Amino acid sequence: MSKTKTGLHQYRSFLEKPTASYFMIMTTVLALAGLGLIMVLSASSVASLEQYGNAYGIFLRQLLFLVIGLLLATYGALLKPKGWDFASRISIYIGGVALLLPIFIGKSINGNKNWVGFGSFLIQPSEFAKLALIFYISLQLCKHQVRVEKLRSSSAFGLIIPGTALFLGLILVGKDLGTATIVAGIAIAMLFVSGIDLKTISAVFVVALSSGLFLAISQPSRLRRFRAVLDPFAPSVYKFAGWQPAHSLMSLASGGVFGVGIGASKQKWANLSEAHTDFIFSVIGEEMGLLGTFAVIALYSVLIFAIFRIAIATKDSFSKYAVTGIGCWLILQILVNLLTDVGLVPVIGVTLPFISYGGSSLISNFIAIGFVLNVARREPELKALLKERKQARR
Repeated sequence: MSKTKTGLHQYRSFLEKPTASYFMIMTTVLALAGLGLIMVLSASSVASLEQYGNAYGIFLRQLLFLVIGLLLATYGALLKPKGWDFASRISIYIGGVALLLPIFIGKSINGNKNWVGFGSFLIQPSEFAKLALIFYISLQLCKHQVRVEKLRSSSAFGLIIPGTALFLGLILVGKDLGTATIVAGIAIAMLFVSGIDLKTISAVFVVALSSGLFLAISQPSRLRRFRAVLDPFAPSVYKFAGWQPAHSLMSLASGGVFGVGIGASKQKWANLSEAHTDFIFSVIGEEMGLLGTFAVIALYSVLIFAIFRIAIATKDSFSKYAVTGIGCWLILQILVNLLTDVGLVPVIGVTLPFISYGGSSLISNFIAIGFVLNVARREPELKALLKERKQARR
């Protein structure tokens, strides 16, 4: 047997194991978070010197967020299903209250009032509201499924629109078009996977796209960002909306195949703003080169593949919808961030999951992964195997 055939056989054998998706998720998430920690240290050193007087202030905060995220993901993975069921039933209320906080006690940053301050820490409630919305939509789609099975009239769109519209409205009050785009995308994606007819999906998509474009062009600063997509180096936009995308492209281009080395980025020195948050992928491209960016994309691909495998394998309808929604959320967030960094999408302030600096984003991502792992652990084969391993260690 050739080496190629042997490798394919081993790959198939691995995928056939009940633990495959479970361990693929844990491995890729830890790898992404570990890489993120390194890149935050590198990309934030200049900003950290300005804010805290040392190069490690932002890095140490990210390390704290990572530890909290890991603890919550572990708790979520081991939590009894009843705990997640209760959380899902009250998710619409949790999300609504979370989104109301910035309106009354929020802080405005870069024109968006979507932050709540606690001492020296800032929390972005909308990051947690994304998961709350996924749970809410999953419950509504389960209701729709039951009604259809009982031959009762039902509309999946009609069931999810009240909560989704509420969330979008509260987010837009804070002028956070980036988060609103992701939330709308999650709702549309979950409607699509629920089996709703394409005509309705197309109509919803057109309305959402039209609304987004109207909101974008109705504000001069947002309109300039759209112009910057066409040519960020144009004299009329370069020093304004074109600055970030232009220097992001410079950063990616200067990395070559192998990169300039960890910590050696030049663009992070006051040229590339938000280098450790929205544009951290550009720093990865500069310091780790084309190979580094391919490695990140490969890790994300494996993670998304494993998440959807778990969604397909589970028999519980709510879990199937929720895990699928989490997968769609991550895909949208990753795509928008990467397309922003390469200049194909206007800058709307979306973080890169598990890599970008930010406690709210990192912790909410880990809570979502905790739920996915919890669903995976409920499958009889994996449950039995994990029980055997636990007994063997005693």
